[in-house]
Amino acid sequence: MTTKFDTGPLSFKEKVGYGMGDMASNFYMGFFALFLLYYYTDVYGISAAAAATMLLVTKVIDAISDPAMGLLADRTTTKWGKYRPYLLWMAIPYALLGYLLFLGPEFGDTGKLIFAYVSYSLVMLAYTAINVPYSGLMAVIHPESGERTKAAQFRFIFASIGSLVVGASAKPLVEFLGGGDELLGFRLTIILFAVLSVAVFWYTFAVTRERVMPKKHEASIKDDLSTLLKNKSWLILVGTGVFIVVGLVARFASIAYYTKYYMNDDGSNVFLWMDQTTFIISCGLLGQLFGALITPMLVARFEKHKLMFVTNFFHAILLFFGFTISPDNVALTTIVHTLGIITFGIAITLLFTMYTDCVEYGEWKTGNNSAGLTVSASMFSLKFGSALGGALPGFILAAFGFVANQTQTPESIEGIRYMFNILPAVFFLLGAVLILFYKIDRAQLTQIECDLAERRS
Repeated sequence: MTTKFDTGPLSFKEKVGYGMGDMASNFYMGFFALFLLYYYTDVYGISAAAAATMLLVTKVIDAISDPAMGLLADRTTTKWGKYRPYLLWMAIPYALLGYLLFLGPEFGDTGKLIFAYVSYSLVMLAYTAINVPYSGLMAVIHPESGERTKAAQFRFIFASIGSLVVGASAKPLVEFLGGGDELLGFRLTIILFAVLSVAVFWYTFAVTRERVMPKKHEASIKDDLSTLLKNKSWLILVGTGVFIVVGLVARFASIAYYTKYYMNDDGSNVFLWMDQTTFIISCGLLGQLFGALITPMLVARFEKHKLMFVTNFFHAILLFFGFTISPDNVALTTIVHTLGIITFGIAITLLFTMYTDCVEYGEWKTGNNSAGLTVSASMFSLKFGSALGGALPGFILAAFGFVANQTQTPESIEGIRYMFNILPAVFFLLGAVLILFYKIDRAQLTQIECDLAERRS
């Protein structure tokens, strides 16, 4: 039964608490997106092609684990709800496995690659076990789309803050804590982010609630999967999400190479404690924070899918322009990067509110709320996009003859320029085109919410 409390606005404390959960995730995932490929090639000594292949091959595990976790969460029943308990249970395993990823034992070339496969697979399984339920929580945190949009806004505000903290501090911390030993620096830095992640996940668990109480889930797994695959708007959204995440992660994974080898960043400070790399990353992530902040204002005026088209198309245009910027023009490079990440901040906030709209559409059509499965399948698509975005620069580096920590040939420099600008631009453009086929609009969503409110009460 729906109570008056259930339909009241989310408190500021709960919106902050929910949002901080994604900050905890981004202490790791932001770190991986920015530095994992660089760590593997320039620090741990794995070839670019081998690291790129590993990032893709391990997604086979996620293809099974993500939907399985969603199905499990949908069928979980505890005094704390369906999704919240996993924030409590999985925080410590997630933290420990993140540390294992950067342990960096000396095993020889083959041993290092095996260790990378095993450790990366394990940390991604832990990420699935905590982040799929966390994402599913947004579908049941409130019955109204407007309140869920606010929750999503806070989610990506704090996701941006988490990434910003990583972007602004990780490279200086690695240098300071390692004392010139990058492997030690990475290992000690990840310990700090591991401890913070546990504390923040537990806080999110403590202050959030599950207000929407779907009926006992009685549909079979086959029926759940069949219903999901018939949701055309969800399929369109998944494809769009893959494209824009590939674009973002490919650009992020390329920054360290672009600044080091093309812009000749020698590590000297250009602003406060920041070198060129840290400065460009930080400005971009401030832009993502700004994009998340203005999203609800934009949603109030424009249809979500039309806004998604405009932001992705504009981002692509910016990146095509970025290819023409000279290596000594740090200011213009930073401005173009920041403007692009502002548009991504809007797009990624929209993406997750639209996923929960698809959850409600599925419940409206079938009577079953499969938030866990819907979100987990969506999360797999984003993790696949993240892996592909992290891997493609590695393949490009290998194809253009990149050799780590050496003076690069003109061909390898050209490859670095392509992977930093043209590659992500193409994927953002594809995302802009695909979202034009999305069908759930504001009028239909209003009708869905009214009908579901009647059923639930």
